[in-house]
Amino acid sequence: MALSRLQVVLLGAILPLLFFSPAEAGEVGVNYGRVANDLPEPASVVQLLKRNGITMVRLYDTNPKVLTALANTGIKVVVMLPNENLAVAAADPSYALQWARSNVAAYYPATKIHAVDVGNEVFDSRPDLTPQLVPAMTNVQAALAKLGLDAAVKVSTPIAFTAVKDTFPPSSGRFREDIAQSVMKPMLDFLQRTDSYLLVNPYPFFAYADHPDKISLDYALGNPNPGVRDDNTGLMYYSLLDAMLDATYFAMDKLTESLNIRQPIGRRFTRVQAYVTESGWPSGGKRKHGKLQHSGGMSLEAGDGSQAASVANAQAYNNNLINRVLSGKTGTPHRPNADMHVYIFALFNENQKGEGPDDIEANFGLFYPNMQKVYEFDFHGGGALTESWCVANASVGDAWLQAALDYACGHGADCSAIQPGAPCFEPNTKVAHASYAFNSYYQRNGKANGTCDFAGAAYIVYDEPAGKCDPNASWCVANEAVGDARLQAALDYACSHGADCSAIQPGGTCFEPNTKVAHASYAFNSYYQRNGRARGTCDFAGAASVVYQRPKYGNCVLPSKAWIQLEETTAKSEGYAAI
Repeated sequence: MALSRLQVVLLGAILPLLFFSPAEAGEVGVNYGRVANDLPEPASVVQLLKRNGITMVRLYDTNPKVLTALANTGIKVVVMLPNENLAVAAADPSYALQWARSNVAAYYPATKIHAVDVGNEVFDSRPDLTPQLVPAMTNVQAALAKLGLDAAVKVSTPIAFTAVKDTFPPSSGRFREDIAQSVMKPMLDFLQRTDSYLLVNPYPFFAYADHPDKISLDYALGNPNPGVRDDNTGLMYYSLLDAMLDATYFAMDKLTESLNIRQPIGRRFTRVQAYVTESGWPSGGKRKHGKLQHSGGMSLEAGDGSQAASVANAQAYNNNLINRVLSGKTGTPHRPNADMHVYIFALFNENQKGEGPDDIEANFGLFYPNMQKVYEFDFHGGGALTESWCVANASVGDAWLQAALDYACGHGADCSAIQPGAPCFEPNTKVAHASYAFNSYYQRNGKANGTCDFAGAAYIVYDEPAGKCDPNASWCVANEAVGDARLQAALDYACSHGADCSAIQPGGTCFEPNTKVAHASYAFNSYYQRNGRARGTCDFAGAASVVYQRPKYGNCVLPSKAWIQLEETTAKSEGYAAI
């Protein structure tokens, strides 16, 4: 529906007020599991945490030795009321009060307990306790209130990602029918009322290990990748973890649309954020008996996962995640302003998990039991990502994008390249022009917090967008004057040294026109672009030269960062955003 003149005026008036509302910074912690018989004493573990800059730790119980060792360290602590105590906590408020007094108040504030997990993945590990979950959470929170701790200590419960279904595309995500109305709805109401957060345990490793034919490894690890598009929203995903989180957010949106909350659809329960209580990647091992009940409670069939479980992959995933959160890039495409607290699973390799030392379950640790690192990582933020871009959120609609675009162009963005006839005017779409303007504003403001938001019209990505326009684009083309023999020799060199020459093979999209100069130009340009247009990468002993207007041979347009159609990239990247 078109906006009225009054709505446009109001929109323009409120945009400056909304554009500078940055997401809070996130923190990264670890899960300190102790299902092992060879771990160091808690006092030594605390020193290990401090040496490595780990400021948050999540426990699976309220072990007195551990809680005492963590006293006066400043390390934030999450404790757990175990599943086996959940039923009595739900049935008896006096038990919940006694538990909170003995296991929280007795250590606080010397031990910086800031949250209580009521149970762990109850839907999967103890489905018989599902009806008691929210009542137990309610009684524990009420107990903390009686003790004067409810403002300082939040109450929630971790859910396995299997609580969400139809997760690809992320916008289709919804909670399982058996828990949606009966449990998740009252739980979300409880979390909003108590200013708490939804806890979820997403594991891209297991999604990838089960579907390596449908999911890119780089996408699962959070490495640079072409991305996956949600065709329902137009949002691009460059991280499987983001897709999983947004599937959860969309599930929350769908569930709460029926509640009497005066917020726009898609923005309901924005106070309830999804925090990651468990995520990690194993450095080795195999699944046993063709299936695995991992710490997230998800039973997976087929494949032993051994190819995906490696030191290199674990190092890449966990460092990407740590660096991202510590650098403040916590939003997701659907919730660009979301905070993201993350707990890496796990602190140690635990030798009594699974079925022996070669079980994947025993190989999620950042450290060996002797406190040596399994691989290098950095919780201090020294390896934080530096490259990022600001892109438009197509789902807000053209009117909102236009208002935000006008704001960016009127407040310092260089929008000359998206004027008619300028290098980045094409593609002439609102989302392309807005992305250009938003990114110019973001980069010119030093990527400062709050400069890529535009009231939800933009979000940050960490891999160069496929549709990003470069007004200073250039291409590398063949010099026909050197003759076919020299062109062929240079073409062979380019194709064997990194150029993608698949499109000029028989049947390929750029095989026609089947001429030496057209094929050589395609190969030279691929080599040039893939090497970042570095000096000397468009020469080939005089067989090539750089041009600054987009070349075309027959129906084949040479690709460039100046204009790569988003659909062309995503068509090649079809896959599962989340499993």
